Amino acid sequence: MFSSRNRAPRQQRRSPTPSGGAAASNGGHSNPPSRPSSPSAPTSKPLYLCSPFADAALVKGNFKTIVVLPKYTDIMEWVAVNMFDFYTNLNEFYGVIAETCTKDTCPTMSGGPSLNYVWTHQGGAKTSLPAPTYIDYVMSSIQNLIDDENIFPTKSNTPFHPSFPATIRTVYRQLLRVFAHLYHAHYPQILHLRFEPHFNSLFAHFLAFGREYELLDTRDIKGEPNAAVGVGLLWERWKEKGILEG
Repeated sequence: MFSSRNRAPRQQRRSPTPSGGAAASNGGHSNPPSRPSSPSAPTSKPLYLCSPFADAALVKGNFKTIVVLPKYTDIMEWVAVNMFDFYTNLNEFYGVIAETCTKDTCPTMSGGPSLNYVWTHQGGAKTSLPAPTYIDYVMSSIQNLIDDENIFPTKSNTPFHPSFPATIRTVYRQLLRVFAHLYHAHYPQILHLRFEPHFNSLFAHFLAFGREYELLDTRDIKGEPNAAVGVGLLWERWKEKGILEG
């Protein structure tokens, strides 16, 4: 079960944030950062960890403020609608750069220099897949869950299934892996399209939400032997900046 301080009867599901990403509550829009002439220029560390890109965001502030359960809101409903929005927004971002994610450019589902994810089939067998195949599996399986009224009910008098929290944790883990791959393998394209403030804001919102509702397993953003790599380093940076809480 998810942790929360407020519980109330479920009301009609509504999107908590406008489509396109997250917004923190205590700042104004930031100016787009300057960028190098070539986003793919060699660097000693990933571009998404370099200034000013790592700190580019739509607004400033701690994302804790936008993930706390509102009063009189059912926690299951709050989690469901937020996860729907995370899935929808991430799917739209991936659609923009999908043509650069191919079996040739991304033969594995990598999330960092030493972090490769494998797909687990229903029988438990694990398979290494090219990133586009893995991501297609993720997005298709989540869409099937969303379309299932037994799992994501849309009527206020329909209760959530007892397995809903476990299902959401699986959904969260898979979306986290898609985020990790996009940061690791496709951040130059994100910079080229100038939407890093939007993408960073969405990811910070996603991490804050996962931390608040005990969905985030930091082992998914750490390599071996559990040293921060990939977006795990971005997580640590944002904690130091006060964007996220530890």
